[in-house]
Amino acid sequence: MASKIEKTLARLQERIHEGHYYEAHQQLRVVASRYVKQENWAAALEVLFNGAQSLLRAEQYGSGIDICLFIVNVLRDAQMKPDSANKGKLISLLRLFPAEEPGRKRFGDEMIGWSATTGEFPAGDPELHDATGMLFAQEHETYDAERHLILGTKSATAALVDLEFAWYTEDESHTAPLYAARAVLPYLMTGNVHDATRSLSLYQARLTDTKPNLTAQDVREGNVTLKIFPSLPLLNFLGLLLLAVQRGKAATYRQLRKHYALHIKDAGSWDEALDHIGEMYFGIPIRRHTNPLFDMMGGLFGGGGGQSSQKPAIRRVEPAPEMPAADLD
Repeated sequence: MASKIEKTLARLQERIHEGHYYEAHQQLRVVASRYVKQENWAAALEVLFNGAQSLLRAEQYGSGIDICLFIVNVLRDAQMKPDSANKGKLISLLRLFPAEEPGRKRFGDEMIGWSATTGEFPAGDPELHDATGMLFAQEHETYDAERHLILGTKSATAALVDLEFAWYTEDESHTAPLYAARAVLPYLMTGNVHDATRSLSLYQARLTDTKPNLTAQDVREGNVTLKIFPSLPLLNFLGLLLLAVQRGKAATYRQLRKHYALHIKDAGSWDEALDHIGEMYFGIPIRRHTNPLFDMMGGLFGGGGGQSSQKPAIRRVEPAPEMPAADLD
């Protein structure tokens, strides 16, 4: 069987080398379909992967995307898990597409969708999200990069912070909290308190490193140190929000939102995200409606912020010390 596959691949390579791309493409589909009919998944994938790689390297992106999508369908039909070998092959194909090729985005979405149905992560495999998000980040496609990096591995957190901070440096100094929130709030909305906290810490470190004249104070409360920026109240709010989430007391959360209400209103787009956070972590009910930040993640989870008759369970996290009583504006 191995020699038969090798001969098939050699003939395909010859067709491609001679510039007979359409013929190679069709032959590839016929051979792979035969293996699929026999449920010889390994042979089908070997032929398809090598063929897709050759077509993409020959800059035949239309044919390449067709074969890439064929690969995902085979993985799905075979109910194969997203193991390191399969993920590595898919990622290597993804990286062969140029940024301007529209089919690349569809391929990325399809492979993540396959991993969501056969793997352990309902929103898709984090390593696939990493690879997709990193590509978009390198190409300065910020919105697409965000939605993948948020659902990536722990190594994606630093990349996301770099992305947001670079975006912030193109804006006015007082807008720093708005870009920090683009990491902190979505992380919280996906239940990832750890990376929400880490992203804020990394962002604050970048801020103090690049702006030595910016006043910052460390406030110690038990085993928690909060970094307070007198000139950036919304950045202080994010830190206090994370501490409140760890503590899980609804009264504390309500008091925090009330104290910063005017600043939050000025931010312009935080209220609905904060409403969902209030429901997730503090059990504060909200009227069921959609919001842009929640829907950004909802597409990847196969849902959104629509109507639901079931009250969401309150998320519990490790206890944290009491919040500082001082006014931390």
